[in-house]
Amino acid sequence: MENAIEKHTIAVLVDNEPGVLARVIGLFSGRGYNIESLTVAEVNNADHLSRITLVTSGTRMIIEQIKAQLGRLVPVHRVHDLTDEGPSVERELALVKVAGTGDRRIEALRLADIFQAKVVDATLTSFVFELTGTTEQVDDFVGLMGQLGLVEASRTGVVAMSKGPAAF
Repeated sequence: MENAIEKHTIAVLVDNEPGVLARVIGLFSGRGYNIESLTVAEVNNADHLSRITLVTSGTRMIIEQIKAQLGRLVPVHRVHDLTDEGPSVERELALVKVAGTGDRRIEALRLADIFQAKVVDATLTSFVFELTGTTEQVDDFVGLMGQLGLVEASRTGVVAMSKGPAAF
C-alpha cells in the first residue's frame, strides 16, 4: 500500500562539529517530520565523526525524501536506512524508578528478573532498574511497572547497527 505509514531506523554519519545536530533537527522540523527517537555519539575520535541514529515514521515517499534531504546536508558523510538494508540489531537503555512496599515490591523484583533488568539503586521503599532491550521490551517493562508504582523512567532512545561484517 503506497500510503502506508512505516517506521524506519536511519543511521547518519556526520562531522562532529557544532551545529550539525541542529541542522538535522531543523530539516525534520522545517518539513513537519517527526523524530520518534534520537541518539548521537562520537564514533571516530581521530576523524571527528559522530553517528546519529534516529527513528521516524512516514509513507515510503516521505522516508525517501528524508533520506535524500539528509544526504544533501554538507556535514553528512553517509545515510543508511537500517530498516531497508537488511537485518539489524536495535537496543535501548532505560532507567526505571519504582516505589512500593510489600507485595508490590516483590512483584517489581520478580518482573525485573523476567526482563533481566538490573537493580542499580535500592532503598527500603524504591528501586531503580536498568534495562537494555528492544523498544518493545522497554515499553512492556515500563507499562508493567506503571501498575506497581512507577515513579519515573528515563530512556536513551534507539541505537542500531546492521548485522554482519560490513562497517558503516
